[in-house]
Amino acid sequence: QVPKDPARRRLRDLAMLSKQLQQVHPNVLAKVLKQETVYQNEEIVVINKPYGLPVHGGPGVKNCIADVLPILAKMLENMKAEPLHLCHRLDKETTGVMVLARNKEVAERVRLLFKTRQVEKIYWAISLGEPEPTEGIVEIPIVEKKVQSHQSHYKMTLAPSYRLSPDDGKVVKIHRNLNAESAVTRYRLLASSSACSLLELQPITGVKHQIRVHLAYGLGCPILGDHKYSHWSKLAPQKLPVVTLKKLKLEQSKARYLPLHLHAYRLSLPLDKHIDLVCKPPLFFQKTLKKLEL
Repeated sequence: QVPKDPARRRLRDLAMLSKQLQQVHPNVLAKVLKQETVYQNEEIVVINKPYGLPVHGGPGVKNCIADVLPILAKMLENMKAEPLHLCHRLDKETTGVMVLARNKEVAERVRLLFKTRQVEKIYWAISLGEPEPTEGIVEIPIVEKKVQSHQSHYKMTLAPSYRLSPDDGKVVKIHRNLNAESAVTRYRLLASSSACSLLELQPITGVKHQIRVHLAYGLGCPILGDHKYSHWSKLAPQKLPVVTLKKLKLEQSKARYLPLHLHAYRLSLPLDKHIDLVCKPPLFFQKTLKKLEL
């Protein structure tokens, strides 16, 4: 059954495409990634990662990027090419710049650059609301916690080092959670309209779900389509402002189909020569920007 409403049809098509990419023959997936290649030299290959495609395998994952790296290497070079190597990870729902190495040595070098924070990463996100102030740095540690609800699950959350005393409003230091990882994110507002914002984000550290948690719980501006971090205690679709729904031509009951609007836009790699890599956002992201007049 095809939805009459074009907005709902597009969302359904996107969900189906990401499902198909996980179901297709590995050769087909490798071909898609080849078409998404934005840069290559004798050391690295850079792809614009599609939406909804996991980097690593796991329970219920039929296809992932890691599995098709040997085929992709052959398609890009020749039948004798050694498999490409992963250098870093992106969440399944995140799109954008992804670096692959042509051999083990280069992969180790690039991983070390990421580990020692020498890679400059710039993301774009569409968020609900507008951050206050409009630019700054969020520096709050993050920890994984079990959410006690009727369907118990795990989420990353903030583990702040300070809090305001309820008695006199003074800043009080909190006992550090030993499992918490320090997390730092620079952010800057690029545009705002229709109760949403386009943000430029620079994660200085690389903690799991860092940008999503800092925006949702640190700034109170969850990413559009982030159903996981829009509530704490429940797993439920994101609640959108009326003006946003109107601009997206969407009913609240269909908000669950909205994809996560988080895109790895730019990456600066200090290899032998400095490489600056830019990937334009996927079509669904560009269409949302247009609809929200951002």
